[in-house]
Formats: sequence, C-alpha cells, structure tokens
Amino acid sequence: MKRAFSNEISDDNLKRFLTNYLYLLPIIGLVLFIFLYPIAYGVYISFTNFSLQHFFNATLIGFQNYETLFRTGVIYPIILQTLIWTVGSIIPMVLLGMLVATILNQKGFKLKVPIFTVILLPWAFPAFISLLIWVGMWNTNFGIINQFLALLGIAKVNWLFKTVPAWGALIITNLWLSFSYYTTFFLSSMQSVPDEFHESAKVDGANMFQRFSKITWPSIKGAVAFASISGFIYTWNNFYPIYLLTGGGPGTSTYSLTVYSYSQAFSFYNYSLGAALSVVSVIILAIMAVFMLKYTKVLDMIS
Repeated sequence: MKRAFSNEISDDNLKRFLTNYLYLLPIIGLVLFIFLYPIAYGVYISFTNFSLQHFFNATLIGFQNYETLFRTGVIYPIILQTLIWTVGSIIPMVLLGMLVATILNQKGFKLKVPIFTVILLPWAFPAFISLLIWVGMWNTNFGIINQFLALLGIAKVNWLFKTVPAWGALIITNLWLSFSYYTTFFLSSMQSVPDEFHESAKVDGANMFQRFSKITWPSIKGAVAFASISGFIYTWNNFYPIYLLTGGGPGTSTYSLTVYSYSQAFSFYNYSLGAALSVVSVIILAIMAVFMLKYTKVLDMIS
C-alpha cells in the first residue's frame, strides 16, 4: 500500500517536472538559437569561399582559409600584437586598480569620497564618446597631449601613426577607460575583510605592508585572479579602442585578431577569411583561459 502510494507521488512529481520544463522549451529553444546559430554559421562560413565575389554562390572549400592564414604567416604577428594589447592593458589596470583601492581602503582617509567619485567618471560617459575624445587628445598638431608636452619642451609625438607611440596611446587610453572597474572591484573585496583582523595586526605592531600581505592579500587573491582572467578575456576581444584610435595602423602594426577579422570581413569583403580568423581567435583564447583557470585555481578559491 505504501509502495503504491509512493509510486503515485513520484509519478505526479515527474509529470509536474516535465510539464514545467515543457513550458520553458520555447524560451530555451529561442536562447539556443540566438546564441548557437551565429556561432555555428560563423564556423560554417570559415569553411567556404564566401566573399563579395561569391556572395550568392559560396561553396565549401574545406580548410583553405585556415591554410592561407598559417601558410602565409599573416596571422602570427597579429596573434603577437593581440597578446601585447591584452597583457599590456591588463597588467597596469590591475596594478593601478589595486594601488588606488588599497589607498581608498585605509580607515580614516578623508578624501575617499571625492577621489572615488572622480575614479567613477569614466563610467559616466559612453565608451564610444570617450574614445572619440581621446582621438582628438592624441592628435599630433592640435591634441592636448602634445600641447602639454610642448610646455615641458618636448617635441611633438606622432602618437597614432607610429607603431611604438600608437601602442602607448592605445594602452593608456584603455587604462583610463577600464581601471575604475578594477578599483571598484578590488575595493569591494577589501572591504569584505573584517576590520578586527587589521586592528589585531596593528596591536601586534604590523605595518601597512605587512597587514596587506598577511591579511588583505590572502582574502582577496581569488577575486584578483577572477578579475584578471575575466579582464584578459574581455580585453582580448575589445574592439573599439583599436578600431577608433588607430584602425590597426600604421600599416598592420596594431591590429588585434578581432579588428583584423572585422577588417577582412567588412573592409575587404572576405567574409570567410574573417570568420576563420574569429574561429582561430576563440580557440586560442579558450585554450589560454583553461590554462589560466587551472593554474590560478580561481574557481576553487571562489567556491
């Protein structure tokens, strides 16, 4: 009797479970379509000769686009430049964000509110508008950067049309756009550390550096690793700074994989090669992300 009753309950639960998920199927199907279809179609295009010339009669050509990228060697400097862009942006953003967050986290610091308000200003403006302003600031003849350097007796720098200055301009601009995120993230992580720990360390005679290394850092290193890895992924795919400031120039010296893929697809109308570049970029990024997650064990630290 009890077994029959329990079976009846389990059958009712199963029916209710299936009914609930049946109502969710249209939403699940729509989400899968929105996210998976563009990815699948992009991968498919990378195996065709889809271009302006073959817009209506594209055919499968196998791995020819990938062979072109690696046989000609065109992709190798672009991968290196993408790494320069990503690592060169992440390191100063994390270090500056950590430094400012540590200063703001000091108890009794009276300028905390006005400084934090100024730090949040980059978030108050759309990134697109901010980047257009920075383009003007880096202008060789009329930009405020060169005007300030002239006051110091330094000759004008052709910021956006020479390789090394262009990389400097890109990284500084990206630092201004993004370090406020890291400062806010690190500050919130630091404030989650109980004050009692710091007070006890002060009583024991620990200085600010010792308190940071022994108390603050062990408590926030998981958050720092997570912010660094997520920032690496975001910066690797960050399109607008490079596209709006240098367009990948001079020549191809500041192209990232994302910008180069866009240029191939929408400037030279070689859609299949652009799609192949995107696939390569995703594969490289996924491999690096797996290694970074495994090496830092960030998921274990968060859990």
